[in-house]
Amino acid sequence: MASPALGLQAGAATSNITPEIGGFVVGGFSPFPSTHIHDELHARCLVLDDGQQRLAIVVCDLLGAARQMFDEAARLVEKECGISRSALLMSCTHTHSASSALSDNRYDSVSMELTAYQRFVARRIADGVRRAVNLLQPAEIGFASIDVPGQVFNRRWFMKDGTVPPNPFGGIDRVKMNPGHSPNLVKPAGPTDPQVSLLAVRAKSGSWISVLANYSLHYVGDVGAGHISSDYFGVFCQRLEGLLDAKDQDPPFVALLSNGTSGDVNNNDYSRPTGPPGPKYSKIRKVAEEVAQASVKALRSVAWLSEAKLDSRFTDLQVKQRRPTPEQITWAEQTLAQPVVLGKGSASILPRAYAERCLKLKDAPEQIRLPVQALRIGPAAITGIPCETFAETGLDLKARSPFQPTWTHSIAGGYFGYLPTPPQHELGGYETWLGTSRLEPQASVKITETLMKQLRDMQAKP
Repeated sequence: MASPALGLQAGAATSNITPEIGGFVVGGFSPFPSTHIHDELHARCLVLDDGQQRLAIVVCDLLGAARQMFDEAARLVEKECGISRSALLMSCTHTHSASSALSDNRYDSVSMELTAYQRFVARRIADGVRRAVNLLQPAEIGFASIDVPGQVFNRRWFMKDGTVPPNPFGGIDRVKMNPGHSPNLVKPAGPTDPQVSLLAVRAKSGSWISVLANYSLHYVGDVGAGHISSDYFGVFCQRLEGLLDAKDQDPPFVALLSNGTSGDVNNNDYSRPTGPPGPKYSKIRKVAEEVAQASVKALRSVAWLSEAKLDSRFTDLQVKQRRPTPEQITWAEQTLAQPVVLGKGSASILPRAYAERCLKLKDAPEQIRLPVQALRIGPAAITGIPCETFAETGLDLKARSPFQPTWTHSIAGGYFGYLPTPPQHELGGYETWLGTSRLEPQASVKITETLMKQLRDMQAKP
């Protein structure tokens, strides 16, 4: 730990976590091997030190990661840097064009052996944090925010009676994900959070060290077939570096863009017809440019702080895990016993995919431990939730937190599926299906209350 007399210090670094070509790209129901690397993937690391507490924040260009991989990274970081697990916040951007850092059985969060790629990523996270520690220097921080509403739309829609198609289990939901534009649409089923939240870090000399941004947009996804790509998250980081005139610095400037609470949000506006798609990566570049330009505008008004109290909390929260009913098990076994029908698209794929997921959850533990954490950075706070979190939950935390600003990193510390709120569970839809969502319907409430307790504890600490 740095001496308190030195005041606030900060350092930032990146680690390349690009997988080899041929690894399976995840994000859809049928993983496929990559054939090309369009742009490199990174673990982007920021370390802050107030002389008594040291915090590390890591954002990885991954769809998600198994808890045991992040636990291994935390073990290495604590051993080599002395940063405790509670003070290390690791999350994933949720790019859908990365090789898998999930376990072969994504529902096993404890016992699965790490894959070679998971070990590689864990090692590179620890290397990145260690490099950021090596680069610690006297620093100032500041906060800013700006709304970018034109790229976030709730993707769950109420539809006219009788127009929602059957779900994979044969039932009828009240809402549909990604319904497309049609006269059958009624209204979105939930809110969005358009806010870009920013933590700015600069050296006492005035040069940039890092900017951590947070935006609640799922991903964009207009990548080339078989491509490895960081999606708009990586392009944003590149553009921010250029717009801030921070290229070719020594030490290098590091931008991070974390995924906020976007479990029910994407950038498709189904209320109006969509035009023909543009060239690959054009939509990614457009979104990244708009968010980066807005961020630079907001950063012009930052009030810089040379001191900031740092603190952290971490809880292993036990919640119940959803498991299939006897009727669902019978349905799954019967579905998988039927021959595969080729050429029928997703209508044929989905029932089999969810039948397989049901059976994997058949013997799942009744309870599961979730890593839930919060960091304090001066007047601000960052919460970490290991799920694809709905915007409603993020907005609730922002409104109730004793720290302002507050924002959430989703898919933090592990991956435990979607996290609908209890009212959204009742509506059904893709994000609530067993196999997409694996936690009890009250899980979002329990996580939110745990985070609120952590935040209040940090506020009360002298």
